[in-house]
Amino acid sequence: MQKEQEHTNLVWFRNDLRTIDNAVLASACNSENRVIAIYCFDPKYFAVNKHGFKITEKYRANFLIETTTDLKQQLAELNIDLLIYYALPESIIPEVCTNYNVTDIYLQNDWTKDEMAAENAVKSKLENITFHKEYNQFLFHPEHINFEISKTPQVFTVFRKKLEKYVSIRETVSIEKRSEENQIENKTVIPTLQDLGFEDFKTHPQSAFPFNGGETEAIKRLNDYFFETKKLGFYKKTRNGLVGKDYSSKFSSWLANGSISARTIYWKVKQFETEHYKNQSTYWLIFELIWRDYFKYVSMKHGSQIFKLEGILGKNYDWSTDKTQIDKWINGETASDFVNANMIELKQTGWMSNRGRQNVASYFAKELQLDWRIGAAYFESMLIDYDVHSNYGNWMYVAGVGNDPRDRKFNVQLQAERYDTNGKFRKLWLHPSLF
Repeated sequence: MQKEQEHTNLVWFRNDLRTIDNAVLASACNSENRVIAIYCFDPKYFAVNKHGFKITEKYRANFLIETTTDLKQQLAELNIDLLIYYALPESIIPEVCTNYNVTDIYLQNDWTKDEMAAENAVKSKLENITFHKEYNQFLFHPEHINFEISKTPQVFTVFRKKLEKYVSIRETVSIEKRSEENQIENKTVIPTLQDLGFEDFKTHPQSAFPFNGGETEAIKRLNDYFFETKKLGFYKKTRNGLVGKDYSSKFSSWLANGSISARTIYWKVKQFETEHYKNQSTYWLIFELIWRDYFKYVSMKHGSQIFKLEGILGKNYDWSTDKTQIDKWINGETASDFVNANMIELKQTGWMSNRGRQNVASYFAKELQLDWRIGAAYFESMLIDYDVHSNYGNWMYVAGVGNDPRDRKFNVQLQAERYDTNGKFRKLWLHPSLF
């Protein structure tokens, strides 16, 4: 049992659900205190938003259950207990702090509004507890970049060129196993899909993302994609694909909830280049990780402006909120068969290719001239790999209120002809009986 006088470090897991290269966990373990961990399935994230969408739909909810199940096992191997609750953090964390004599809380340094609101709600209920926050989600750590965050370039290419040749990537951190005395009695239970308000479902047989959540599965995918099949070596040629699990790395879902770190992927690319070869494809995977960082820095610089209709450019367009048009887009009933196929894929699997996302978002904002934030909220609900920074950054970008001064519009018909030349993708989702 817990000794009354023993001090405890509490690791509050949020979107950093891993043990490998977890700077927050490493800091917490760098002391003599007992270390325990907590994850809250926050009921707010399973509520319905103002647009009528569940903030988290069944696909990401299931992925999160799998992820926390795996995290609990990985932490147990380090003799660290993960307490899991379906409750508001501000209602349960103070109780845990009292029960286990918590003196210090360790957590990922987040800055977006929902995360900050949760953190402030918890702090308001606590006294005499020290909070330790670490940036745990970047490739280029904010302490290492060569410009002030407030001066983050408006154009991605400028951002990339400032960093990629001049700023080094930190090495990954490791965590030592703790003694068995570190363990506590842990009777908490991971919620089921039913607990969260969903029915059980099976992954669609044609899903391009047939993977489970969790660090173990992320590392398995990395080893398969890089070292066993060497698909990494063809990534640049195949990344605009639409059908199957191997046209792209599919790391985004694990990156989104932090069950793998960008640095782990980066250093494994470097290992591949040393052991096998270096080409445009190996570089391009790192290039995509830099894009991911970019949207994080954009959201740090601009704060809640990324959620506003005028975006970070402050541009005003005549946006519509026509529910009939929105529903047709959601249900794959628009005038574009390419848009429809992508939207049906999303609805049935929780996944859509990068190429598909750019096209359906452009169609929503530029063709239908609908309020882009509604499209972004639908993606937030449905996507397994939803990431607040990339999602809102990309939606602003295609809507013409973000980081692209050219304000482009996708010609979805030409895109379909180029990327789905033989119509295989459209047949798969519009005429599934043919498969």
